[in-house]
Amino acid sequence: MTTRLNRRGLIRSLCASASVFTLDQLLSGGGLLKGAPLETQFVNVAREAGLRSKTIFGLENKNRFLLETTGCGVAFYDYDHDGWLDIFLVNGTRFDAIWTKADTPVSRLYKNNRDGTFTDVTLKAGLARTGWGQGCCVGDYDNDGVDDLLVTYWGDCVLYRNNGDGTFTDVSEKTGLSKTTRLTTDGLRRWNTGCAFLDYDRDGWLDIFIGNYIDFDPKTVPVPEGGECLYKGLKVACGPPGLDGGKNILLHNDGKGNFTDVSEKAGILKTQGTFALGVLVADFDNDGWPDIYVANDSTSSALYHNNRDGTFTDIAIEAGVAYSADGKPQAGMGVSTADYDGDGYLDIIKTNFAGDTSSLYRNMGNSFFEDRTFQAGLGGNTRFLGWGALFLDYDNDTWSDILLTNGHVYPEVAETAIEYGYRQRKVLYHNLGNGRFVDVSASGGPGILEKVSGRGCATGDFDNDGDLDVVVNCVNDVPQLLRCDTTLRNTWIKIKCIGTKSNRSAIGARVYCVTGKRKQMDEVRSGGSYISQNDLRIHFGLAKAETADIEIHWPSGQVDKLPALAANRIYTAVEGKGFK
Repeated sequence: MTTRLNRRGLIRSLCASASVFTLDQLLSGGGLLKGAPLETQFVNVAREAGLRSKTIFGLENKNRFLLETTGCGVAFYDYDHDGWLDIFLVNGTRFDAIWTKADTPVSRLYKNNRDGTFTDVTLKAGLARTGWGQGCCVGDYDNDGVDDLLVTYWGDCVLYRNNGDGTFTDVSEKTGLSKTTRLTTDGLRRWNTGCAFLDYDRDGWLDIFIGNYIDFDPKTVPVPEGGECLYKGLKVACGPPGLDGGKNILLHNDGKGNFTDVSEKAGILKTQGTFALGVLVADFDNDGWPDIYVANDSTSSALYHNNRDGTFTDIAIEAGVAYSADGKPQAGMGVSTADYDGDGYLDIIKTNFAGDTSSLYRNMGNSFFEDRTFQAGLGGNTRFLGWGALFLDYDNDTWSDILLTNGHVYPEVAETAIEYGYRQRKVLYHNLGNGRFVDVSASGGPGILEKVSGRGCATGDFDNDGDLDVVVNCVNDVPQLLRCDTTLRNTWIKIKCIGTKSNRSAIGARVYCVTGKRKQMDEVRSGGSYISQNDLRIHFGLAKAETADIEIHWPSGQVDKLPALAANRIYTAVEGKGFK
């Protein structure tokens, strides 16, 4: 009997017992599949969707300071709780710029019109703020039923309380947030980067973790004109090596609207000089308590293990997630987590600087990870400088794929033949379901191949059609909205979790999905990627399954079982009460 293999089946059969192949290597043998598109394509629809405001961040052709290079994050964020994802884009500024009222760069909130388009509601919402914006994260800190927004800056952090009527109120001073996030103990402006809401003590109230990059003063740091900082012969902005690393912040929520700095008491400050960028919160050891992984630039990354007594211990080195496979520090940027191999433990992907690979750490259990970058097929790409990192099942086949956003840090390389240029395309890896990935970027659609100076990115289903889309914040350019279009008919399910005894946003809740013999799991998570925020809804691809058994383990300890849920639907699960 002759078996007809589709493209994915052929790739899987070729790779099942192979070493590591790129898609180009697979296609080059006889040209059998060369040029054939994937069944799933990413298409940039930002302009027609109404996302047309440019993100300003430093000068366009050269930068004097490292601050001008990092760019901004983005959030897929249902701020009005209508079931449709809206978009929040952090914005920056320029040194010595004189702005008119008309051209002042501000962060932007776009409301989803439910027809594929968005409306800019920034002014109405009260979010029009100018400054050196960095990252953002989402969570309902006061348990009033609507998710609030935290935006990090060089020199400040802003906590916007969601009023539930389409507007926000800045409560940074009122809650005590500004007291900690504005200045260092030496009087320098804090460089706040990645952030996440988390209930680290499981008291039902969301606390806040904020990464800090360097203690930066433009009046004292060296500049390119001095010739001290060179990158392949080019004079570039100096740092982070040679500059003092910042100190991360953990803020405790007392449940009465106040945040207190517990960084020292909790052991966060025992990790010195961090150069922190991407922040990722997840239960990596399956003990029911959230841990914190931080991608650090030009030094070892940090893994704060939750000791379940209000304190953390950095175990990154002994856990195997501090360095590269050969024991070298890396320039970590973005981070994401998923159980990519289906063994019941959350693994980690981390993007790094040009000339290096991204890092894939497989969670082996017992607080130990193994670097599987090369064995899994991610070792072939070293020309890209990575920022945003996403695990996402873009084809709904039940296996988490990987999408990475890229762009060089120095605009000066655009004028030379160095590396891959300043603007870079994305990298898309398809999960073969056997612990290996194949690079399918060349066939992933025009949204993958378009070169941009990408930074923060987030994933979510903005059109509620059952596949995962991506939004990207670009430096000195308009954003990208990559709509996922597919000819596949794989099924899916989404779960929106609402806590009652647990925090209202259900951050930290672990959701299991069983279809036949296949068991998936994920967690409701604030922050992640490169200083960005994904959709808080949990999404599972189901392949061809028509039903799925869902089990939710809430931070409070409550376990809810929701059997035989019909596929291709969005469900809202309320802790202890079933469906809303």
